[in-house]
Amino acid sequence: MNSDPVGRGRARQTQVYVRGLGGEKPAVPVAPERLQEAARIHLKAPDFAYLAGGAGAERTLRANLAAFERIQLLPRHLRGQTSRELSIRLLGQTYATPLLLAPLGVLECAHPEADLAVARAAAAEGIPFIYSSQASVPMEDCAAAMGESPRWFQLYWSRDDDLTRSLLRRAETCGAQAIVLTLDTTMLGWRPRDLDLGSLPFMRGRGLAQYLSDPVFRAHLSEPALGPDVTPPRTPALLRVGAELAAKGRTYHLSLEQMRAAVARFTATYTRLDLTWDDLSRLRSWTTLPIVLKGILHPDDAREAAGRGVDALIVSNHGGRQIDGAIGALDALPGVLRAAGDLPVLFDSGVRTGADIVKALALGARAVLLGRPYAYGLAIAGEDGVREVIQNIIADFDLTLGLLGVGRACDLDRSVLAL
Repeated sequence: MNSDPVGRGRARQTQVYVRGLGGEKPAVPVAPERLQEAARIHLKAPDFAYLAGGAGAERTLRANLAAFERIQLLPRHLRGQTSRELSIRLLGQTYATPLLLAPLGVLECAHPEADLAVARAAAAEGIPFIYSSQASVPMEDCAAAMGESPRWFQLYWSRDDDLTRSLLRRAETCGAQAIVLTLDTTMLGWRPRDLDLGSLPFMRGRGLAQYLSDPVFRAHLSEPALGPDVTPPRTPALLRVGAELAAKGRTYHLSLEQMRAAVARFTATYTRLDLTWDDLSRLRSWTTLPIVLKGILHPDDAREAAGRGVDALIVSNHGGRQIDGAIGALDALPGVLRAAGDLPVLFDSGVRTGADIVKALALGARAVLLGRPYAYGLAIAGEDGVREVIQNIIADFDLTLGLLGVGRACDLDRSVLAL
């Protein structure tokens, strides 16, 4: 048990209030809705649309938030708790809190330092960072910045199995503690905010750092593309795309034509549409790391996964970005937990506050992934903004535990819920 009776929540509160005496305000807004609005003001419209948008009419995005609103907490008093222990055990590791930073693609939409700023912030706060396949900074650079701080790697299974194996080898070399295979994005969902602006960052070479830095991917750039070529820049708008690709090519020591070929190859090989449960045995043979399946919502999928020997599941609907009208992730959590048996289940989609973390853990999740809020902090104040978002949500989590009369995060259960 943590012997510090102050705890991270009160310490963060005191820090903010003391600085306020001198007229200093937090670098990023604390309230979730104000945090998002501040990020919108800081970003160009296409960048904010990509980070904040959801599928279709965004019913699933709203359903994620509404699910948290329906769950109510039921505090107990006079429990004699003077401190809180936030640490958890997961996949053979001890983590300081139940919070992980979710894999978010194209973080250069939020800030030029992108994944590198997030990696430094996560390491400084002792929070695991899940590198995205669609990162804006190669995983090796992020690993170098994180030292011994924990990291996982999120995988989109490419149509090129050699590339998939190469990404896995790199993740192992970079010290990743788990592989997170995302299941729900074999195709991009229908995203009106992006479509209305005619904007897809990958077509501009953004979010492709893992590919452009990969020896297997680069070795194929002289081959014919597996899909339609990128249109040669002719109109003013396409000329701007051409300039962006040329700049990105200089970053990765590629010519403009190679960059165009890289974008074409990526769009043609992005993910496999024909994956089946039997393919998991191939993935298991390619890596010794724990395999975590992300995107599980149906209990039958949880049962199948448990029988296939995977190591953990993440209940997620991709933050509402894939299917309009899908079940809210928190609503799906109890059914997945019952079907998963002893398999660890993590939670993602819709987490905005420390109280949200409490609710997910009380329902049975072992840990929680935080997504959009840290991207908004990145957009507003770079690395410092990410750190403040992490500090704020952990402070809220710690205080909520204390006010509920719970001393350890791992002791949370349904007894704190008004069900």
